[in-house]
Amino acid sequence: MSPNTTPELPEQGTPATANPAEAELVTRAEAPASAPRHAGAPETAREVTAPDAPTEAPEAGAEDVTAPGPEFSDAELAALEQGEHGDPHTVLGQHPGAAPNEVTIRVRRPFAETVTAVLRTSGARIELEHLSHGIWTGTHSYGLDDYTIEARYEGGHLDVRDDPYRFTPSIGEIDLFLFGEGRHERLWHVMGAHVREHWGTNGAVLGTSFTVWAPRASAVRVIGSFNGWDGRGHMMRRLGDLGVWELFVPGVTEHETYKFQIRHRDGFWVEKADPMARHTECPPQTASVIPAPSSYEWQDSAWMTERAANDPHTKPISVYELHLMSWRDGLSYVDAADQLIAYLDEMQFTHVEFMPLAEHPFGGSWGYQVTGYYAPTSRLGSPDELRYLIDRLHQAGYGVIMDWVPGHFPKDEWALGRFDGEPLYEHPDPRRGEQPDWGTYVFNFGSPQVRNFLVANALFWFEEFHIDALRVDAVASMLYLDYSRDEWLPNEFGGRENLEAISFLQETNATAYRLHPGIMMIAEESTSWPGVTKPTDWDGLGFGLKWNMGWMNDALRYVERDPIYRSYHHGELTFSYVYAWSEQYMLPISHDEVVHGKGSLFTKMPGDHWQKLAGLRLFLAYQWGHPGKQLLFMGQEFGQIAEWNQSRGLDWWLLDQASHRGLQQFVRHLNERYRAFPALWERDFDPDGLRWINGGDSQNSALAFIRRGSKPEDDIVMVFNFSNQILSSYRIGVPEAGFWGEVMNSDATEFGGSGVGNLGGVHSSNEGAHGFEHSIEITVPPLGAVWFRRSA
Repeated sequence: MSPNTTPELPEQGTPATANPAEAELVTRAEAPASAPRHAGAPETAREVTAPDAPTEAPEAGAEDVTAPGPEFSDAELAALEQGEHGDPHTVLGQHPGAAPNEVTIRVRRPFAETVTAVLRTSGARIELEHLSHGIWTGTHSYGLDDYTIEARYEGGHLDVRDDPYRFTPSIGEIDLFLFGEGRHERLWHVMGAHVREHWGTNGAVLGTSFTVWAPRASAVRVIGSFNGWDGRGHMMRRLGDLGVWELFVPGVTEHETYKFQIRHRDGFWVEKADPMARHTECPPQTASVIPAPSSYEWQDSAWMTERAANDPHTKPISVYELHLMSWRDGLSYVDAADQLIAYLDEMQFTHVEFMPLAEHPFGGSWGYQVTGYYAPTSRLGSPDELRYLIDRLHQAGYGVIMDWVPGHFPKDEWALGRFDGEPLYEHPDPRRGEQPDWGTYVFNFGSPQVRNFLVANALFWFEEFHIDALRVDAVASMLYLDYSRDEWLPNEFGGRENLEAISFLQETNATAYRLHPGIMMIAEESTSWPGVTKPTDWDGLGFGLKWNMGWMNDALRYVERDPIYRSYHHGELTFSYVYAWSEQYMLPISHDEVVHGKGSLFTKMPGDHWQKLAGLRLFLAYQWGHPGKQLLFMGQEFGQIAEWNQSRGLDWWLLDQASHRGLQQFVRHLNERYRAFPALWERDFDPDGLRWINGGDSQNSALAFIRRGSKPEDDIVMVFNFSNQILSSYRIGVPEAGFWGEVMNSDATEFGGSGVGNLGGVHSSNEGAHGFEHSIEITVPPLGAVWFRRSA
């Protein structure tokens, strides 16, 4: 698969440790003429960052203080005192004066008795005067310098701290321009909270930069464990018309909790978690956490090199889907590594698919109502501990798929919904901005910034966590404007297609495949939308694989019937071959099929306990034999009887029963055969990869076909008997003369079957059948499947 690519973009992000004088030269040289200029950072303010000391500074310790400087309205000073100012840096911090080396410093220190600015280079102490409303000011002639503020309060308490308002913006103009265009591919590098060294005047200071998008807010401030959850002293500045707010807080580092306080246009304040948070408190707590810079050292370079050099869509893909928190009770990311790898080694799947690992407030949503798109859930450990799990899986030879949910998000008031008091991430019209089925909001895919937030999020998981594939949830809900809605708003042409969502999906897929060769994008798309896996330059959506929901629904409906009635519904078994090559398919038996009263895969099978297990083995053999990649939800590999319940672990005790242990060993056997026989995966998307022998034997509820590889000796003859009667002396045509060895029998005693079979294989005869010159006469067990391969 070769989706089209998006245009190359300039390198994004100015290093936080760069000398701002040098950074300014880069910005002036590279930024487009229309790039927004920082509000609160006028042309002269740029000189604040220059590290040049004054040529003739007064002696250290002198108090060369002049008048307080320009007048400010009482309302503006009051807004600063209350923490409601939209651009505090224009007043607070240090500002050059008209005279050479003249600098005015203003700070907010309500209730202080004395306030002193201590310059770092000269050591001068500048006594500030109270202006009004807790704002203190003083002018000196030592030139621009780094400084700290000493404030003394009643009782002699002395508070000494750096001034967050003496720093230039920590996000560059190129970054703002790219975000404004909706094209910042590494948005998480500049938005959110970042521990970094940021340049002051004469040196760098360690602290945390906070950046958030809230275009309709009249004021924004940071609250957290570092300021007693009082943000009046940490008002943020608005950078241009785009509505990005920024503040660098010196001295604040990792593991502190925080939120943003956002003042709506009507004056109402609300507390919001950071949409770009990369770490969060463990639910039910809702604060964001300043993440520690990752110290994890990846050991999967061999895997990543191999991945980038190959097309995974043409390789064997047998996926074990699991909900990590209920696979086995009480495991963390670190704990799961050894146990999961040992189990995958035993079962021989090629990939593991995790249900969503992004942070979500309600465990009962299984992760599908996301509030922290950039934060791995803290329920299982830290981000670096998730890196450890994925790294270990790669080193053991297993690909990692994760479910991704860009289709909707929950309405929790502390999260994305109505973020700045009005619809921002969600579409403003409820006919497009709400999903009635799930009680959630729907993203505004037409907004460049919202689209950027989501596209960058997909790239985030590939880059930061080495995820090998994203399975995109509920694609149909994004594609159709009338999806599960009584009232809906047509597109500009009067149609039901969501043109903005289509564009978003195409951009996401094309960008992901361009930047991360060897990954996969997988669509859970439940309709007949054309071109889901066609490249975007062919007007397709650009996915690599699509879940074959039609096959799943038809096949499950068929096997749930009593065998005596199956002959009347043979079309349910064969219809999938009509469209099997219209897309690049994955065959899913997922978590959705074993919840909400649907019963487990075991209970779907008719008959007694033995017949249910026999039916399960037959069904799984049929799934593994059908063209397409494979996916099985946890527990079905050993015949979990109860429906899946996310609040408890699987019923592993069933493996104490030989019959269920036999099913588990059969699934291992299928995976071993799948890996070993190229015909089962090599030509999944080529109609010539399957040749019918007999697809119309409805009387016996039987199917026979050949899965073909690139070489004739790779061919696998497959026969499936969905009746509960033995098919004795059952003759089928074969493409070559010789001995056809029985390479798989779902009724073998080692798997819990009755042992009906062909004693290792059969010789062909020259009696023609089904359009072939040669044939074999075989025995097919009841509710059984047999596969044959010609011996050399």
